[in-house]
Amino acid sequence: MDSTTLKTLNAIAPFNFRTRVSLFRPFFIHQVPRIRFYPICSLSKKGSESPLPNGVGERVAKTSNNRFLQVVLVSPQIPGNTGTIARTCAAAAVGLHLIEPLGFQVDDSKLKRAGLDYWPYVVVKVHDSWAEFREYFRQQEGEKRLLAFTKRGTNIHSDFSYRKGDWLVFGSETCGLPPEALLDCKSEAVGGGTIQIPMVETYVRCLNLSVSVGIALYEASRQLNYEQLQFPSDTCSDSSKPFFTEDIFA
Repeated sequence: MDSTTLKTLNAIAPFNFRTRVSLFRPFFIHQVPRIRFYPICSLSKKGSESPLPNGVGERVAKTSNNRFLQVVLVSPQIPGNTGTIARTCAAAAVGLHLIEPLGFQVDDSKLKRAGLDYWPYVVVKVHDSWAEFREYFRQQEGEKRLLAFTKRGTNIHSDFSYRKGDWLVFGSETCGLPPEALLDCKSEAVGGGTIQIPMVETYVRCLNLSVSVGIALYEASRQLNYEQLQFPSDTCSDSSKPFFTEDIFA
């Protein structure tokens, strides 16, 4: 290789190096913008602050005491499921109760995204434990009962007769309902029995939690003629800015 060839290579190499760096530089400098959420507030644990999505329940606060049904999740593990269930509760006008320990932080982005901009339409309460929830439940006025939805339930969900004041209780995605919850749901004092949603068990272990809640909640609502949906329309004003402008999970 002669000296002329070496000089040519030396002149070309730096040029190529600079070109490659300039091509990739934007990927290092410019970061993908992240979705920013508003400050978070709480409707849980006797008014103490808890990082639930901003404005949760504020547009239905006046009707929260007139709930016909309630949904209870015991130690849910997947934030996307819980956010989807919160959205379903908003659509069905029912309250949502989360019993710790949870498998995620309640400010998880997946939880907020799955709930979209419907958080102001659902009242959410977080309980420290099943024992704390049970005490809270007993203090509620009116007729009420706990209904456990489990794979080994003794009643088919569509054959069961629901009534006002029913609390639909669901276990975690991994472990189901704990023994103490099942015991209370079976007791004559506060329980109303155990319920199952029929399915083929040959190759499907269980239904998705959010799907199970949707099936059970709307069957109960159907039997009650969707009475819980009849609340004043002024509670659904669009006065505040939503979290998202499009349904990315539709």
